[in-house]
Amino acid sequence: MRTPFLHPTACTDHRPRAAVLARRSLRGLSMIELLIFIVVVSGALVGVLAALQPGSQASADPLLRRQALAIAEALLEEVQLMPFSWCDADDANVETATSASGCAGAAEAAGPEAGEGRFAPPSFDHVNDYNGYTLASIVDLTNTPIAALAGYSASVGVAAADLGSLTAASGHALRITVTVNGPHGTSVTLDGWRTRHAPNAAF
Repeated sequence: MRTPFLHPTACTDHRPRAAVLARRSLRGLSMIELLIFIVVVSGALVGVLAALQPGSQASADPLLRRQALAIAEALLEEVQLMPFSWCDADDANVETATSASGCAGAAEAAGPEAGEGRFAPPSFDHVNDYNGYTLASIVDLTNTPIAALAGYSASVGVAAADLGSLTAASGHALRITVTVNGPHGTSVTLDGWRTRHAPNAAF
């Protein structure tokens, strides 16, 4: 009995096509595919890092701004708590004068009197004394520079201004402007007001 002749192509893989494809997929990535993958991922990472860099550099800005704001608020409050009278605190008529003409000496003017300073006697004794005052560095109440705030500076301006029904010409309202500059271009400006209410104010 003769053995039937089998064509070589008759010995084929009769497994399902899905199984064959699955087996081929287990081969992994070729070198070219791997290189393309690395290039694509690297490009994506560079883009993400470039987008995050400005945010990370600016993340400290809120802290710097809050510090500058705290300095400005403290200095503004200090100025607002000063007396606001027609005459200088050393004037003999400071408690009785109801206008600039009632002062024994010259009426209080913008800027400190000769020899006055913020701390050293004679010290500032009027809101107007702070006009033009500058701090090259932030100091404590003993006039000692605060090392942690070495990068900050401040300036104060005081001027008569309109406030509601009060006119600048009346001399009953002062606008106080405090500006604090800090590291990395940080700058904060606060405005406050001081109205005349004692002593012997018209209201």
